[in-house]
Amino acid sequence: MDLFDRLPKLDKPDWLNLIPASVRTLVAQHLPANLTSNLAPHTAPQTSPTKHQFLARTFTSPAGTRPYKLYIPAGYAGRPVPLVVMLHGCTQSPDDFAAGTGMNAAADRDTFLVAYPAQTHAAHAQKCWNWFKPGDQRRDHGEPAIIAGITREIMADYAIDPARIYIAGLSAGGAAAAVMGQAYPELYAAIGVHSGIPCGAANDLSSALSAMRRAAPDQPGANTIPTIIFHGDRDTTVHPSNAAALAAQATPKGQGRAQTQSGTAHSRSYDQTIDRDAAGRVVAERWLIHGAGHAWSGGNSAGSYTDPNGPDATTEMLRFFAEHPHPACGMHAPLAART
Repeated sequence: MDLFDRLPKLDKPDWLNLIPASVRTLVAQHLPANLTSNLAPHTAPQTSPTKHQFLARTFTSPAGTRPYKLYIPAGYAGRPVPLVVMLHGCTQSPDDFAAGTGMNAAADRDTFLVAYPAQTHAAHAQKCWNWFKPGDQRRDHGEPAIIAGITREIMADYAIDPARIYIAGLSAGGAAAAVMGQAYPELYAAIGVHSGIPCGAANDLSSALSAMRRAAPDQPGANTIPTIIFHGDRDTTVHPSNAAALAAQATPKGQGRAQTQSGTAHSRSYDQTIDRDAAGRVVAERWLIHGAGHAWSGGNSAGSYTDPNGPDATTEMLRFFAEHPHPACGMHAPLAART
């Protein structure tokens, strides 16, 4: 007889609410997402919209410490909402990345929370995520453990729909998002990678530089997770061939069926390729943007590494996320799909 059998009157996740709030988050960090979805927040959730908040917080675990920013839109009222985790690129900060992507404005529009983990100079001189180090590519180790811990801390402190948790990033942040999708497929429903690199493409600085110059041979993933990819075909920092490699990692081996259509958005043409599995489900969507460099497509010039021209990567990522709730979860709070 296990602990849940001894508590027949409680739903399985609810026993965690018997743990003191001061240590509840620490316990939650070591549990699967489905056992933390009903945690009571540390403080009473907001019961009526007031104004948005952009909070500076710090997460600490045995894997390390990182600061992060958390955006709470005015529409958040304590009911379960989606969470989008955003990983900035090298030299960037949460505030810079938020300004450039416009993700906070989207959160105001569609009511979801946005987390921005921050890399530190101590961890990397240029504030890059260490996506190429073996110790930062594994579940429950290094930076993946920290980022997952931040995600779970927010789940414990706020009303988050466990079926609607997503992670996205730019450049080194995009590569780190690919790592997170492989390491924690039960936590994240889908990922977004802009100008990034597949998980496992490098295991040291030398191989990282090689992968940035040209995509490494296909890197089969242990897990397949719905992935939306953006890349400029004039990117001289991370070679555009990585976009196809990312799509291949998201597609079950031997099952990919691709269909490409072309279009124009905000003065830039693009090719949009949809990859489906044998059952016809969309597993990857990649946008190759003609004439674009190493920059967030459709971004705001208030942030670094942005291109105001081209498809709006933020809107398209959120649309893709809305189409992909986590299949292991039941009822979910919708993330508005935009067309």
